[in-house]
Amino acid sequence: MKQRRFTAGAASLALALGLTLSACSSGTAPSAGPSESAKDKNYTIAVVPKDATNPWFVRMETGVKQFASDTGLNVYQKGPSETDATMQAQVIQDLIAQKVDAIAVVPVDPGALETVLKQAMDAGIVVVTHEGASQQNTMYDIEAFNNSAYGAFIMDNLAECMGKEGVYTTMVGHVTNASHNEWADGGVAHQKEAYPNMTLLAEEPRVESQDDGEQAYQTAKELLKKYPNLKGIMGTSSFDAPGVARAIDELGLKGKVCTSGTGMPAANKEILVNGSVSALTLWDPAKAGYAMASLAKKILDGDKIEGTVDLGVEGYTEMKFAEGSNKVLEGNGWIVINKDNVDSFGF
Repeated sequence: MKQRRFTAGAASLALALGLTLSACSSGTAPSAGPSESAKDKNYTIAVVPKDATNPWFVRMETGVKQFASDTGLNVYQKGPSETDATMQAQVIQDLIAQKVDAIAVVPVDPGALETVLKQAMDAGIVVVTHEGASQQNTMYDIEAFNNSAYGAFIMDNLAECMGKEGVYTTMVGHVTNASHNEWADGGVAHQKEAYPNMTLLAEEPRVESQDDGEQAYQTAKELLKKYPNLKGIMGTSSFDAPGVARAIDELGLKGKVCTSGTGMPAANKEILVNGSVSALTLWDPAKAGYAMASLAKKILDGDKIEGTVDLGVEGYTEMKFAEGSNKVLEGNGWIVINKDNVDSFGF
């Protein structure tokens, strides 16, 4: 299919992550939903991805369907046909009208969804999000990991390739994407602390790929021609690093310019095997989909969301509140992919 927009435990590999997720509960968010007597009700839970046709979210639906199979509940995924906040809001409006019990959303633009998600909550619908740490109108947000730590790890991969020196820039799918910007910010902060001989490109410190592989490629080509001293591009969207790698290859800069970021295993096998990218990171979207549905059910059941939360899927069995938050839950679900293990994931 045409590459569109999309922003992924498995083995930890021989790489030493050396990162500790600072996720300490600062309190317990109020539990919403029915009481204990409501348990075992045949809830309807709808998962709303950014883009139903995107390979990332096609994989997410696998986890959603697995949760439905495991629980016997009416759990399904329904999203817009492209990454568009207005279209996503309309999907949510339709679900409100259908009076579903819970809506789990991966927001395109958290700010653009505040009104419609408030409408859902006012209607008594449980709302949870994923990749929406800044979302206000949600009961809880699930993050696969600490976003700053994940960004720092992407930076470690980039720095290793760059020899820990030189000029780099950051790329996000959209400047409105909360998680992408948190990863990029975390990467930049880590660079300043750990890699003093690296420098963020002052003229264009952050560029957009529009969550599109072709746009990432075109943007990278323009950057590399405009700034011949540019040695690295840190990507966040799962289309960024593959698009940048294509530009690097086309311009004959392989071995001179580096990229790092998030990416799906099967879709990126070629660039990992040929060395265009040494490693990519991600989390399994199927597990994220399962975890969102699991959290929604816990809330509907009247369970208290406090302390360490087990959502029943690897990477999400020891969820804890992010430091200073009683709404954002963080796990330890990232995966590292390289040429040696790219065939081992099954997606």
